[in-house]
Amino acid sequence: MRRMAVLLPFLLLAQALRLATTTSVYDSGLLDRLLPAFTQATGVKVGVVAVGTGQALALAERKDADAVLVHAPDLEAQYRKRGFLAEGYCLAKNRFLLVGPQEDPAGVREAKDILEAMRRVASAKAPFVSRGDRSGTHLKELALWEKAGIRPGPPWYLESGAGMGQTLVLAAEKRAYTLSDLATYLTVGKKRGLSPLYDRDDPLLLNQYSVYVVPGSPRLEEARKLRDFLASEEAVRRMLGLQVEGQPLFQPLKGRCLFPVNGSR
Repeated sequence: MRRMAVLLPFLLLAQALRLATTTSVYDSGLLDRLLPAFTQATGVKVGVVAVGTGQALALAERKDADAVLVHAPDLEAQYRKRGFLAEGYCLAKNRFLLVGPQEDPAGVREAKDILEAMRRVASAKAPFVSRGDRSGTHLKELALWEKAGIRPGPPWYLESGAGMGQTLVLAAEKRAYTLSDLATYLTVGKKRGLSPLYDRDDPLLLNQYSVYVVPGSPRLEEARKLRDFLASEEAVRRMLGLQVEGQPLFQPLKGRCLFPVNGSR
């Protein structure tokens, strides 16, 4: 069913509101909890393209999306400044974590902070799978390498060019490390045998999800209805109900931004 959701915008351009979204809210099942309720309440059908944040924002620039749900604040700021995004709303948060094989050959568990954890992976030349797709997770990973003073590369550094779920599957197959958002790790990576090797409260690992409408899109008013629904108490209740072993995958922000979002409310 979710694969059909990805294809909807290309099949039903005239019928559906086009939502370009990061793969983590898709792979985790969050959209399955939110979008049917929105359609039931409004009658507006939603077609989803689940891609990396960079690709989602490129769709907004081309007016091939009516709304976006993304998680790369610095990149979002560039698109807001250029007028491709508007009326932002800080929807939810979780965190990034470094996951890998249980035996932890690089000794990541002993790292005092995330930058030391990244340095340990590089020093050990332990296999690391990067998304390599300009997604929010990929951009966060690149920022961490830069802050750690590391320039990763072959042969130990691999790029999947895929979404978060597929990247976690590849990391498990390669017995490699990777950076993941919490929700996709709990719904995909944990089931594949990956362990949360660096999972701590750390400002560098905060992960904010925001929704925007795309100015000039043909379904702007319907996009605003979607944004308003995602800001509703009904959406908050449904979001909090998405849990793994009693742990919510996303924490609603209710517009209280961790990072600035121009035009947020």
